Amino acid sequence: VLKLFKLLHRTRQEVFKSDTRALEAARQKINEEFRNNQDETSEERINELLKIASDVEVILRTSVIQAVHKDSDKI
Repeated sequence: VLKLFKLLHRTRQEVFKSDTRALEAARQKINEEFRNNQDETSEERINELLKIASDVEVILRTSVIQAVHKDSDKI
């Protein structure tokens, strides 16, 4: 669980490198989700939550694009 938590935070830092607002929002959401489920005892539910977290990490790494405006008509 801790390994996945750290991996999500590392991925967040890479994906949202220079976007402080997105970095903070992602940090809060990751921490909130792990905190909300920290007392879970059902092995089946824990495995399900870990699968969801792993899928989120893959989506962040492969599907999120950060764009920067170069000119008024170029990104």
